[in-house]
Amino acid sequence: MSTIHWTTGNTQQSARWHSESAVPLPHRTVAADDRMKANDAYRQACEGTALLWQGDFHNARQLLQAMGRRIDGKTPRSGTSLSESFHLHRRSSSHRARVLGKLLVLLDDDYRLALRRAPDVRQACVEAYGPPTGSMAVSLRELLGVIGAHQWRLKGVDVPALGTRIHPHFGVFAPVRGEYVDLVAHTPLPSAIRLGPATSTAFDLGTGTGVLAAVMVRRGINHVVATDISPRALACARDNAQRLALTDRIEVSGPGLFPEGRADLIVCNPPWLPARPTSPIEQGVYDPDSAMLHSFLAGLSDHLRPGGEGWLILSDLAEHLGLRTRQQLLESIQAAHLRVVGKIDTKPRHPRAKDATDPLHKARSAETTSLWRLTT
Repeated sequence: MSTIHWTTGNTQQSARWHSESAVPLPHRTVAADDRMKANDAYRQACEGTALLWQGDFHNARQLLQAMGRRIDGKTPRSGTSLSESFHLHRRSSSHRARVLGKLLVLLDDDYRLALRRAPDVRQACVEAYGPPTGSMAVSLRELLGVIGAHQWRLKGVDVPALGTRIHPHFGVFAPVRGEYVDLVAHTPLPSAIRLGPATSTAFDLGTGTGVLAAVMVRRGINHVVATDISPRALACARDNAQRLALTDRIEVSGPGLFPEGRADLIVCNPPWLPARPTSPIEQGVYDPDSAMLHSFLAGLSDHLRPGGEGWLILSDLAEHLGLRTRQQLLESIQAAHLRVVGKIDTKPRHPRAKDATDPLHKARSAETTSLWRLTT
């Protein structure tokens, strides 16, 4: 168990350290309150000193924002190429997370946040961390993410293809980019399913919230097995299947990628960028060395029924950023002894695709999301 230590007045204190991103224990922690200036907080955080906040909650949020502005003012926004801009963006994001993560708060034994004007975060923390096991120190930035995830979970995300809402959990990627959901909702089903819907089976690999599994059931597929390597995602998918009254047709299995057996349709929406994630939520975006993509392709032929198809949903953003070429993707498909029998494209509709101030705007504005229909 990692423990941080600090001094308040003349009293030595300590608390258990917790980080969902596995950030190492700060080597030094000092108490901080409303008297701390942003420049001083930024300097100490850059030097590796953690600041345990003991002042007003809203002042802590303002201090975090002020520290963020100082980071932005010292960070180059773009390079001479899209590839260089992407790597600058990733380094900047890592630096931002490291520095802003040094502003800490203390959660009491029952997850109560004993700061002036602090919200009640107990339910949000139970959802993210499980039952309390004693007081612990966490970064304010992480706690704000926990609070935000709780609000997403309560409100849900509207999914027009389902005509209802999906409720993401903390650490599970929310289906806010609807174009990939629409691809699964409207692509013609394999003939094996159209001819025998009553016995049809599909796999949803890397299910996340379970949104694609629900879409496939709504399209008439009799049985969907949804898998994921993340226990949080498995719990989230089960919760959404229950909310939608689909537990008799959606089987959540894992942790793992492929379940046992074969299916008429196997859908996979892997993380689109081959880079290392720096937080749990980034695992929905970044896939080191395209490991999940290659595992899907390598295992597909062994799990398809005769006449079945594998649907690979993939953005070409990595190609625009110089992280992967189209030729490399096609060679990976060929190496897995698969054939492309069709491809359906769509353009992104999310706001960042139109944000000209984004250093990656050129790549995002050119991005296409595709559903690749694969067979043996």
